[in-house]
Amino acid sequence: MIYRHPFALLELTADSYGLTGLRFITEETAKQQQAENDASLESPNQFIRQAITELDEYFDGQRTEFSVKLHIPQGTAFQQRVWQALQAIPYGETRTYQDIAEAAGSPDAVRAVGQANKQNPVAIIIPCHRVIGKNGKLTGYMGSGEQGILLKQKLLQHEAVTANKRQS
Repeated sequence: MIYRHPFALLELTADSYGLTGLRFITEETAKQQQAENDASLESPNQFIRQAITELDEYFDGQRTEFSVKLHIPQGTAFQQRVWQALQAIPYGETRTYQDIAEAAGSPDAVRAVGQANKQNPVAIIIPCHRVIGKNGKLTGYMGSGEQGILLKQKLLQHEAVTANKRQS
């Protein structure tokens, strides 16, 4: 299922156990996926419908946490620990790669945290966009160079604005 959010296109996937993926895609991929979806006439399952509702609420500034059930059987034990640590980062805040390495129980695995972020199967919901370099600079996002940095910046700005409005 394709979801158009304010900054990019997302492809959502799910199985009968939960949401399995949320990844950024290109317009060309979206058109191809749409043609396949139209041909199958398959309607989205409950987890995709819930994820769409929650993403709409997130981008409208009404949701700061996601509750859609995730089903992510892939990933090493370390990646799973990193993804858990990412989900503990409060909305509107950031953590460094070092912070996440420590939270995952491997303080020397800073680079491996970056690789785990890159392999994150459920972008935004597992908020790897909230991880920054220890110098406070934005670093890669979703393996897409400058475009990824811009997307990360937009997501962080969105959360900062929403968090400030909630505090007012």
